[in-house]
Amino acid sequence: MNDMGFQIGPWTVIAATALATYLLRIAGYVLMARVPITPRVKRALEALPGSIFVATVAPIALKAGVPGVAATAAAALAMYFTKREMPALAAGFAVVAGLRALGL
Repeated sequence: MNDMGFQIGPWTVIAATALATYLLRIAGYVLMARVPITPRVKRALEALPGSIFVATVAPIALKAGVPGVAATAAAALAMYFTKREMPALAAGFAVVAGLRALGL
């Protein structure tokens, strides 16, 4: 309970988060319906998944130290060669578990 005697329950938070997610997804469709797909925009959209991956994973891997960076590299290599997510996840997990078992 906060100072004003108003309590927000977990279902309110879940519903608000779901609504915000839905509105953001719809906004993307509405916005892109109005943007002409030029070659420049197409290149930017094709580069977006990699950029999001790096922006999300790099800080986490660096914070985890040597095991995190090595696991990320192993997962990236496995993904490059197999083009499948499960082997990449398995490689990353195996490397981080092995290095942590070695005390790194």
